[in-house]
Amino acid sequence: MSEFTLCLNTSTIRPTPLLDKIRLAGEAGYRAIEPWNDEVTAYLDQGGTMPELKRSLADAGLKVVSVIALHGWVTSQGVEHARVLDDCRRRMAQAAELGSPYIVASPPREVVDLGRATERFAELMQIGKEIGVIPSMEFLGFVDGIKDVKSAWTIAEGTGDPRATIVADVFHMIRGGGQIDDLLQVPGDRVANFHINDVPATPDPLTQKDEDRVMVGEGIADLPRVIANLRTIGYRGPISLELFNRALWAQDPATVIRRGIEVISSLVG
Repeated sequence: MSEFTLCLNTSTIRPTPLLDKIRLAGEAGYRAIEPWNDEVTAYLDQGGTMPELKRSLADAGLKVVSVIALHGWVTSQGVEHARVLDDCRRRMAQAAELGSPYIVASPPREVVDLGRATERFAELMQIGKEIGVIPSMEFLGFVDGIKDVKSAWTIAEGTGDPRATIVADVFHMIRGGGQIDDLLQVPGDRVANFHINDVPATPDPLTQKDEDRVMVGEGIADLPRVIANLRTIGYRGPISLELFNRALWAQDPATVIRRGIEVISSLVG
């Protein structure tokens, strides 16, 4: 059995309804799931209930390892910042109710002062401590500021909080102009979750968008080296299949995620 927890990020099989995603993930053999706050909220707004959702997770044998995401917390000011923090609290409470240990803190698109971002992330960490969930710092390769492992780790480490973590992702490590070996600078217990996917040869990887990601093993990323690096740093957490590929969204979701777990299982041994 692998030392990693194989996880499905629910974006991989949009627009499948949330409860169907959970059932299919369990049937395919995943042991964890990573939903998005907005889809959980939409499910509740459409008449679903949290007890029903938690029962579905239990029936499928799935644990929630992370929820996505907190937005706007770096650059907002004044009254707007207070509103943003209220929304962050709501999202954190939702994650905590689902039993998730982590919630992703997404960066803004613009260049930001990393010192200021660190102060704001420490603020999120304190709120999370009160609610019972830990924000994890995400980097996004297509933004102008916090777009690589180094930036995200600078923020997390800069809080001085030993619980502060980052989220890493194959696509974003390459798209942000970095290297997959950048992961070696972060201790394994400071990575909350690892998103796995693959990067096609075209268009230029430095210009790609989320939807350009392809199924694991169908691109040019050195995925065996990625897994070796995770083992080197002592990472033992979830490996979450995260894709936004519209061609895959049009296919049978059960087929897509079965193929995903098969190739990831083969990769991790």
